[in-house]
Amino acid sequence: MIPTVPQPAFAKWCYRAYVLVFFVYLALPLTVVCVFAFNDSVFPSLPWEGFTWAWFFGTEDPFVGVFHERAILRSIGTSAFIAAWVAGLAVFTGTCNAFLFVRHSFRGKALLYILMLLPLIIPGVILGISILVFSSSIANTLEDATGLWFDGLRPGLILVILGQYSFITTFATLVIAARLQKFDPSLEEAALNLGATRLGAVRQITLPFLMPAIVASAVVAVLMSFENFNTTLMLVGSDSPLTITMFDKLKQGSTPVLNAVSLLLIVASAVLGLLSLMFQKRKD
Repeated sequence: MIPTVPQPAFAKWCYRAYVLVFFVYLALPLTVVCVFAFNDSVFPSLPWEGFTWAWFFGTEDPFVGVFHERAILRSIGTSAFIAAWVAGLAVFTGTCNAFLFVRHSFRGKALLYILMLLPLIIPGVILGISILVFSSSIANTLEDATGLWFDGLRPGLILVILGQYSFITTFATLVIAARLQKFDPSLEEAALNLGATRLGAVRQITLPFLMPAIVASAVVAVLMSFENFNTTLMLVGSDSPLTITMFDKLKQGSTPVLNAVSLLLIVASAVLGLLSLMFQKRKD
């Protein structure tokens, strides 16, 4: 609906009703998950048995809380380790890609840009299987030639990091490139005229301008890494990230401890998003 175009009252009310239903549809499942994290029952469903903090701080079976569930705490640490590496690699590569696609013209640029976007349209399962088959083929060839065992090319943390990095880098590139397109190159030229080196001008002028996009892309990379399941499932080894651990526990039977983990993830995601917005507004 275009606000400047006169609309009948009935159309306005239909539009408002649609917006309301849409946001209720998005928020209601999350609300239900959060509410049942406090249900004093071993099942995350009705009837409501009373309010409890046991699924967060409980220490006795069957009410073992998330903060005393070793498997979940270990998987959170594993996910944080993976997310830190993925975010760092994705932001660095995304920044380089942004300068490449925005500042330079060369033969094959359009083809390279399309290849950079391909991970966005390839299903995560297919991407994970492709990386697994490719790395296993290389590992088998190297082992036959050298007789050595290459753990880094087998399912494990390294492959999980590379698998997530392969598509999260695309998001970082798009975010940083969009910001770089708004940059005024004359600011760099002025720094060069004042005696700055090319690298110094980029470091002191351009990178501070890009910092809101860099921080935003890092936050997006961390959140996408934490929630990724399809690609990670194909590449995981003995050290399971949080999504895989939650999936394994769900196969054994759902309990409100999974709701508690989900609530913590929702809160952490909201906090990171708000911090990113506050940082961006302050820089602007």
